[in-house]
Amino acid sequence: MAFARTCSVALVGVEGVVVEVQADLEPGVAAFTLVGLPDKSLTESKDRVRAAVVNSGAAWPQKKLTVGLSPASVPKSGSGFDLAVAAAVLGAAERIDPRVLADIVMIGELGLDGRVRPVRGVLPAVLAAADAGYEQVVVPECAAAEASLVPGVSVLGVRSLRQLIAILADEPVPEEEQDDLGRPDPLLAGLRVPGTGAATGMHSAGTAHDQGHDLADVVGQTSARAAVEVAAAGGHHLFLEGPPGAGKTMLAERLPAILPRLGRQESLEVTAVHSVAGLLPPGKPLIDVVPYCAPHHSATMQALVGGGQGIARPGAVSLSHRGVLFLDETPEFNSQALDALRQPLEAGHVVIARSAGVVRFPAKFLMVLAANPCPCGRFSRRDDLCECPPSVIRRYQARLSGPLLDRVDLRVEVDRITRTELTALGARGESTATVADRVRAARERAVERLAGTPWCTNSEVPGRELRSRWYAVPGAMDEAERNLERGVLTARGLDRVLRVAWTVADLVGHDRPDATDVALALQLRTGVPRGVPMAIGALT
Repeated sequence: MAFARTCSVALVGVEGVVVEVQADLEPGVAAFTLVGLPDKSLTESKDRVRAAVVNSGAAWPQKKLTVGLSPASVPKSGSGFDLAVAAAVLGAAERIDPRVLADIVMIGELGLDGRVRPVRGVLPAVLAAADAGYEQVVVPECAAAEASLVPGVSVLGVRSLRQLIAILADEPVPEEEQDDLGRPDPLLAGLRVPGTGAATGMHSAGTAHDQGHDLADVVGQTSARAAVEVAAAGGHHLFLEGPPGAGKTMLAERLPAILPRLGRQESLEVTAVHSVAGLLPPGKPLIDVVPYCAPHHSATMQALVGGGQGIARPGAVSLSHRGVLFLDETPEFNSQALDALRQPLEAGHVVIARSAGVVRFPAKFLMVLAANPCPCGRFSRRDDLCECPPSVIRRYQARLSGPLLDRVDLRVEVDRITRTELTALGARGESTATVADRVRAARERAVERLAGTPWCTNSEVPGRELRSRWYAVPGAMDEAERNLERGVLTARGLDRVLRVAWTVADLVGHDRPDATDVALALQLRTGVPRGVPMAIGALT
C-alpha cells in the first residue's frame, strides 16, 4: 500500500478551511474514487487530473486509487483542488517524495494539457493557510502576486504541472512556452465570473482624487454637499431626495474620491471579497482604494445581500465593503430586498443560510439612497408642478420603510437648480481635493479620540458609549432631547444625531460638539432648518 498527503483550502464565503488531500494506492482493478463531500465540479476533477498527469509525462498508476478530502464533513466545491489531488496521487505513486508534500498547501485548477489555471479566492485561501500555520503555498504563476500579499508565507508560482513535478523532485525545471505578445493570457479566461463586468456598477476610484468626478462640478446644492462631506468624514448613511437632474447621482459618484484610501488590513478585506467574486482588476492584486457599487433597481435580494445556487456568493453589500453602495431610484427596488439591508447596516456583516451551508460575508459600507419625491419627480414644497394625486405620492414614498430610513443618519432634500445658479460665472464650489483633505483631518481626529477601542469612525460607536464616555457641551443636546419627547426622533435617532454632531465637530476642529454642531446634525437628520450655515467651510 502506498500513501501520500498534501493540503488545499476549501472556501466557505470568504473564510477558508484547510483540507488534507490524501491519496491511497492498493492492488486491484484500476479505479479512481474521490470521497469527502465533493460537489459536481470537484467530482469532475478525476478526469482533469488523469489527463493532466499523463500529458505532463508522468505515468498514471494502474491500481485502485482512493483520494480523500478531510475533514469529510466540510462541503467542498470548485476546481481549486486539482493541483493538490494530482500532487497527492504522484506522491502515492512515488513519482514525488511524499515527505516533501506533507506541509505544502496547493491551490489551482489543472488543464488537460497540464497547465495550472488560476481560481477565484486565492487571497482568502492563502490567509486561511497562514492562520493554520502553513508556511509554503503553491499557486498558479499569474496568481502569485495576489498570494504574496500574505506575510510570512513562501509562495511558489508554477505555470504547469511539469514544472511543479520537477521542482518537488529536484530535477531541471522545464521552460514553458510563452503566449504571443499582445494576446490576452488564456489562463485568465474564465477567472472572472460571467456577468460581473461594468453592468454591475462595480468600480473603484482610480486615484486619491478622481479628476473626472470633481465636487466643483456640482452646481449649488450647499446642503447636499455638506451632507456628503459629513457622510464621508463619519461613515454615515445618506438619503438624497429631489427632482430628476438636480445632481443626486453626481454627488454620489463623487463621494468615493473624498474618502481616505484603505489601510493595509482594510485592503486585504476588500481584496478577499473581490477575489472570491472574481472581480479583481487585471494586474492589480491589491485593492487600496474604496470600492463603489451601484446596482440597477431591478436587482434581486440575492444580488444585493448575496446568495445564489449552492454556496452563496457575495452580493452588492459585500462588494461595497469599506466603500460606497449607491442605490439610485431607491423606491423602484423591491421592498423585501431593501428591508434585507437592515441587518448588514447594523451588524457590518451579512449571514446567509443555504442548504449547502452557512456563510458570513463582511458588509461594512456607506449607503447612499437617492429618490425622486414622487413618480413624476416634480413634487416640491416650493412650487406646484406635480400632477400626481396625493394618494400616489404617499404610496410612492411609503416604499421606503420607516425602520430602513431610521438607520440613515443624513436626509437631505436636493432642490431644483435655478437658471441663475447654472449660468453664474466663477461660482464653483470647493474641489474634491479640498474637501478630501478636510475629511482626512476629521478622520484622524476621530481615530485619535477612539484610540484603544474597536471603532475607527463615529458611525461605529454604540449609543451607550457616546452617552457615557464622550459628552457634548452641557446643554448642546437640549433641542435634540425635546425632539425625542415630541416623537420627532426615536432613541436610535437621538444617538445618531449625537454621532453626526461629533463628526461635524471633527470637521470644524471642536474638542466637543456644541449647540451649533448639534443643530447642524439635527437639520441634516430631520430636514427642518435650524438657522445654521450648511457649508462646512463656513463653520471652520
